[in-house]
Order: sequence, then C-alpha cells, then structure tokens
Amino acid sequence: VLDSQYGMYVWPCAVVLAQYLWAHRRSLPGKRVLELGAGVSLPGVVAARCGAQVTLSDSEELPQCLQSCSSSCRMNHLPHVPVLGLTWGRMSPQLLSLAPIDIILGSDVFFDPKDFEDILTTIYFLLEKNPHAQFWTTYQVRSADWSIEALLCKWKLKSIHVPLHSFGADKEHLASSSLPGRHTIEMMIISLAQSDGT
Repeated sequence: VLDSQYGMYVWPCAVVLAQYLWAHRRSLPGKRVLELGAGVSLPGVVAARCGAQVTLSDSEELPQCLQSCSSSCRMNHLPHVPVLGLTWGRMSPQLLSLAPIDIILGSDVFFDPKDFEDILTTIYFLLEKNPHAQFWTTYQVRSADWSIEALLCKWKLKSIHVPLHSFGADKEHLASSSLPGRHTIEMMIISLAQSDGT
C-alpha cells in the first residue's frame, strides 16, 4: 500500500471504492469515468484496466497530486489516460469543456467539512450536464456529527447507501491491504434528486 520507491500512499477509502469497481467490472467497458481528487488514482486505474474511458483529476493548485496521477498511469501501463487539473467549486475551462460522463468517482473527498460545499457544487454541475450520471463515493467516518444530508438537500441531490458486505468489502483485509478493517468506511451513490438514474 505504501510504495516507498514512489512515496505513494493509498487511503483505505480508495481500496474500498476499487473493490466496488472490481465487483461491477462487467458493467465498466465503454463507460466514461471521471475521478475527482484522484491522487494515487487507485479507483480510476482499476476502472481503466476494466475497460472504462477514464479521466483523472485533482486540484490544479496541487501539481504533486497531478504528478501522482500521471505516475500511477505510467506504472499501470495506462499512458493515454488524461490527467486534468480541476479545483472543486471553481468553474474552470477544463470543467466546462469536459466530455460527457457516466460515472464520477471520489474516494475520501469528504475529508474536510470546509470543502464539502465546493465538492457538491462541482458534483451538481457535472450531474446537471450528465443527468443520468452517478457519483460513486467512499468516505471514512471521522466524527459522529459528520453529515452531508443537509447539503445534499440544498443541492437537490439524493444518496443511496451501499452496504460494504454487498460487494465483499466488509473484511479486515482487502486486496492484501489491512487498512479498511481498522476504519469505519461507508459508501454511497449520489445522483440528481429528479434524475431517472437509480
């Protein structure tokens, strides 16, 4: 999990989201996928290896994170996966000119409550442009009063909780990583409240 040669750390949430993608690998070929806040990009890399058309993104203000995305692609023989600088909450030319999307991925993007509104602004914009798309996200429960329900309501978004046992991610060890077992990880799928996407 910790690659000392490249100094890459994979967060537990990324392992769980990658497991969900693997469990749904037969539905991924040809799907257009955008990973937000990708960093080491484990979920995006898994989606690409399963045949999805993936774009990786991280903050344009964090060139190190964008370099991590590119390094992951090179190490996984995916040199053609585009890497974009997208900053949450900012209507940048890169965001406005994105091609259509089916699935948005985000592992542990709900980390710092001060970013939640910016993240959901970006998600809402992407889902409005792609009404049938879904946002697949895993997050670590760090506080009992952590909740985005009010913000989801404000942005007219709905969420479906995905139980980890439903895709074999409720184990102590996942993909030879012991990390998920020591943390409370949750998964949800967010979509437009009015969309046909189920």
